[in-house]
Amino acid sequence: MGTKPSDDALLVARWTARAALPIFLLTYLASSVYRLTPNDVTRALLRQRRQWGLAFALAHSIHLVALLINITLYRPRPLLSLAGGAFAYLFVYLMAITSTDGWKRRLGLRWKQLHSTGMHLTWAVFLVGYGSRAFHADPAYHLEGRIFAPLLLAALAIRLWAKFGRGRRAQPV
Repeated sequence: MGTKPSDDALLVARWTARAALPIFLLTYLASSVYRLTPNDVTRALLRQRRQWGLAFALAHSIHLVALLINITLYRPRPLLSLAGGAFAYLFVYLMAITSTDGWKRRLGLRWKQLHSTGMHLTWAVFLVGYGSRAFHADPAYHLEGRIFAPLLLAALAIRLWAKFGRGRRAQPV
């Protein structure tokens, strides 16, 4: 007895989101962990942040394909319920496209604003998605929500601590 294609499509969508989250967190936290604990490992993480961000964009693109298959073929959803995620994807792709040094120079301060907004919007979509699972009607969702939502909140706390707290020791490379 095999699984239904709709279950397979949903499973792929769930696992690609789970796989993309740690890559996102590495990108999201790179400069903050370097500020808090400047060393060779955190410096290397910061220097490779662009590659981590592009890896996230790729992983999340695979997630998008799985979601589109699921939504189009098996579980249609109201367009309004997809708006937040679509808006976040727009930023993910804008960040990927503008991740080169040339775009960074061309956009100047707007580059930082774009990437900061995109990172926080993506963080918020992950938080809403996993936070809602923590209290979902189906208890099967609780564990991932109760693990990943606090992890996302901890990542935000680290960023805030690095920016406003004691984390002013080292500036990003």
